[in-house]
Amino acid sequence: MPPDFTRVKFGGEGAGARVYGGADEPLGRELTPRIWCVIVSVEVGIIEHVFDSLFAEASDEAVVAWIEQSAREEARICARRSAAIAELVHRYVDEDDERGGWVFDPWAATAAQVGAALNIGQRKASGQMHIAVALRYRLPKVAQLFTDGVVGARVVSEISWRTQLVEDPAALAQIDDRMAACAVGWGRLSEQKLKSAIDAVIERFDPDGVRRSREILRLRDIHVGASDDPSETAALWGQLLASDGRLLKARLAEMVGALCAEDPRPAGERRSDAMGAIIRGEFHLNCRCASPNCPVPVRPTRSNVVIKVIADQAAIEAAHALIAHDTATAAQNTAAAKAEKAAAAEEAASTADSAADGGPESPTGPEDCAAPEDPAPEDSAAPEGPAAEEPAAEAAGDAEREPEPQTAEDAVTEVSEPQTSEGGAAGDSGGVVDRGAALGLDGRPVPIALLAEMIRGGAKTSELTLPGPEPEPRYRPSAALAEFVRMRDLFCRFPGCDIPAERCDIDHTVPYPFGPTHASNLSCKCRGHHLLKTFWYGPGGWRDEQHPDGSLIWTAPTGHTYITKPGSRLYFPSAAITTADLPPPPTPPPGYAAGTLKMPRRRRNRAADTAARDKAERAHNAEQRAQQQQRARENQRAREQRAREKKLGQVQPPPETGADPPPF
Repeated sequence: MPPDFTRVKFGGEGAGARVYGGADEPLGRELTPRIWCVIVSVEVGIIEHVFDSLFAEASDEAVVAWIEQSAREEARICARRSAAIAELVHRYVDEDDERGGWVFDPWAATAAQVGAALNIGQRKASGQMHIAVALRYRLPKVAQLFTDGVVGARVVSEISWRTQLVEDPAALAQIDDRMAACAVGWGRLSEQKLKSAIDAVIERFDPDGVRRSREILRLRDIHVGASDDPSETAALWGQLLASDGRLLKARLAEMVGALCAEDPRPAGERRSDAMGAIIRGEFHLNCRCASPNCPVPVRPTRSNVVIKVIADQAAIEAAHALIAHDTATAAQNTAAAKAEKAAAAEEAASTADSAADGGPESPTGPEDCAAPEDPAPEDSAAPEGPAAEEPAAEAAGDAEREPEPQTAEDAVTEVSEPQTSEGGAAGDSGGVVDRGAALGLDGRPVPIALLAEMIRGGAKTSELTLPGPEPEPRYRPSAALAEFVRMRDLFCRFPGCDIPAERCDIDHTVPYPFGPTHASNLSCKCRGHHLLKTFWYGPGGWRDEQHPDGSLIWTAPTGHTYITKPGSRLYFPSAAITTADLPPPPTPPPGYAAGTLKMPRRRRNRAADTAARDKAERAHNAEQRAQQQQRARENQRAREQRAREKKLGQVQPPPETGADPPPF
């Protein structure tokens, strides 16, 4: 069996994370990066052959045992990570810090350190901090299970989230104790069953602390398109706030009601078109009655939304080749349809002539029929008519044919569907090896077929030009320079952040006017990391250094360094994005940015904001619970009343009226 992994206790107030051995004997050392290296180090040979030989001689039972043991070890490693995150929060986040009112406060600055270390975004890093803080200060017994590897990260994450509304320390201690007793077997539960099990424990000790209304709001989403959608329409479904749903319904009714009575579309189609108009940013629906006297004025339906796509030359050529292929195919289909129509007309004329001559011609005898030169296989029917000459019909036969010389149409077809050999490379018959890459500024790939549709629909293509060596003589970059920087970076350049460049600020790496407005000194940063770089900068803060190839070297307050490359390098490795070298800039004076700019401030700090939200949610839960109890009491009274009426009806039958029943 593998050795027991080192365990780490979640320290209390002011305590650092200490390392303990497998038998809970203290080693007397603080957890340091050097200890981390000792914990995770293994032999190089094992790493090289772990997937092909490490378990080759093991039995099935041993392999499954290793899987289970690895899951426990993984939980212990995650617990150590959470303990380290909790200690970092303890050191850097102070409720009395005057910067707690900043928009990018100490919590956000700490999340930046965690995100850079784990290569995750700001929101996920903040979530890891919430889990770590809950384990350290609110759920010590659950934290111990996590440290022992008894429960996994999924269970711990759900427990920490769903107990966040519990405020009473006594109730929280009871919940922690009961969770520790029950959570050992929760790892096998489905997501919904796990939530129900946790809520059942919370319900016993703090009914108002159960996640209710907010859970419903968190499930809201809007979906566009489904796998079974036809090509002409796209499905749209989801959940809105009830108030927004009423407003949308009223807006659709208003737009549909403004049409004249002669509009030929049914009510459902008019509502669908009205929804499309709203998506385009319009609140007017044009009538389709085609009457010159229509009272509804016609307004242009042009959208000012611009969608930008970056693509390399290979992708552009592949898109144009696909357009040419589609055009050639359409021409072939048209010619085939015309030939088929002409053949049908000729056959009809021949039949008419035969009828005029006194009847149909006698059938041709076998001796007059020539044998086919290339008979079709018995299991495939030979096509008739002009379609027999189509390449697709020829391919239906099973007999091998000699390759024919390629034509221009064949080359276009291979651009659309390149043939590959067994090794995965394109064949030597003229196929295109690299179809290129295209993606939007949100970082999502754009299929070549969609790129072709954009070009066919009139999309303009322009070459992205490399900026010149001279900087621009002003603070704000020109439109061309800003476009180059965004298409070079594609994302926020902070480690782990994936916010698209189109939603980022363009930042001077060396602050202006000390650093020039030049591509070699500009990079995309989301608003949060822009504030981090501006106000948490310098000694004891973050520093970044930019190179002409667009790479950024970030130095954290702890001295750790992180290198980020432009996003375009991921999709277009050979793109020419290296710009001119810049002379060494002068060093800005300490606190230059903080002295000239003001950090935006919160209306209330993060802790007060969280407390206010939790208080409002608890109050809403209490109100809902009171309403449910009131409805239950009313239902109980109604049931009792019906029972009494039924009992009285059995004891006292309806009085006699004296009238005889009618004859049947």
